[in-house]
Amino acid sequence: MWGKSGEKSWASSTTLVAAGTEITGNICFRGHLEIEGKVIGNIIAEAGQQAVVRVMAEGCVMGEIDVPTVVLNGKVVGNVYSSEHVELAAKALVDGNVHYNLVEIMRGAEVNGNLVHQATATSTSGKGADESYPSGSDIGVESAAST
Repeated sequence: MWGKSGEKSWASSTTLVAAGTEITGNICFRGHLEIEGKVIGNIIAEAGQQAVVRVMAEGCVMGEIDVPTVVLNGKVVGNVYSSEHVELAAKALVDGNVHYNLVEIMRGAEVNGNLVHQATATSTSGKGADESYPSGSDIGVESAAST
């Protein structure tokens, strides 16, 4: 896990929110995040970092997700922002809008909101990891005003 220069390789790091675990608060990460439990808060990838979040079949996120690559097979109550790829597996349930560059939807996946194509390689929400996100039921729909 340590590179030649002594720096830690983040590409191989994985954080797990195990089944039966509930976390309240925002999670800012890089690398991989797998959710089998419940997160009440927003999930945000560090700016400029490659990151993947996977919400497993029994996993639940009550908040926004702003991560380059998102794989959902559980429940998300909030908007999803992905600058690279979103995969909605058969048991995925999203109560919110899905902002994506590329999307893959399996039979059985459900989106109670809009699918919004974003052809960009940066954070589609326009927020950075240091900015405040709404939490819980206060999550609203964001729109980008064009100038």
